[in-house]
This record gives sequence, structure tokens and C-alpha cells, in this order.
Amino acid sequence: MSGVWLFRNGVVKLVENPANEQSSTARKKVLLHTPSNEVITSYESLEGKLLNLGWERYYDDPDLLQFHKRCSVDLISLPKDFRRFKSMHMYDIVVKNRETFRVIDMQ
Repeated sequence: MSGVWLFRNGVVKLVENPANEQSSTARKKVLLHTPSNEVITSYESLEGKLLNLGWERYYDDPDLLQFHKRCSVDLISLPKDFRRFKSMHMYDIVVKNRETFRVIDMQ
């Protein structure tokens, strides 16, 4: 994960490519399931992959999709709407499943 950390209005934000921050030509990030070489395009697909890795779904918060692994303290929290699924959520999944997912630039 590279980029520049910006502090604006009391909020710290990672800008992955500061030159293109306002540009519409910035590359979009996607989550790649490396064993199948499949780009994750829906929560249904992602949920299936996570369940196969031992993650369990939590239903406590109606505004979030949450997954937990019994053998760890890790929790993955995602916005309910897939359109709000951003690179920070993708990197969270990658950090907790290093051998199975990658974040790549969409071509």
C-alpha cells in the first residue's frame, strides 16, 4: 500500500496517487481471488470465498456485512451496499487473508 497521507478538516486519508486524486483517469482498484484468478464483483461471490476460508458471518449490525474467524480476533466489516466497497475494505481483506486475495488495478 503506497501513497500519500493527507490531513484535511480533521480527517486523515490515504491518497494512492495524489496526482490523479481529482482526475477521472485514476485507476480503479479491484479485489482478486488469487486461487481462481476471479475478480470479486459481488458480495455473494466474496461471502462464498470467505466462508470457504473459515470466516463466519455476523448478523448483528443491519448496516454492515461482518465476518469473524473463530481462531482469531480478526473482524471484517464491509458496507452493506457493494457500490460503497472501497480499496480500504479490499486491503483489510487482503491483510487478513494474505495468500488468497490481492488488490489490483482494473484494466
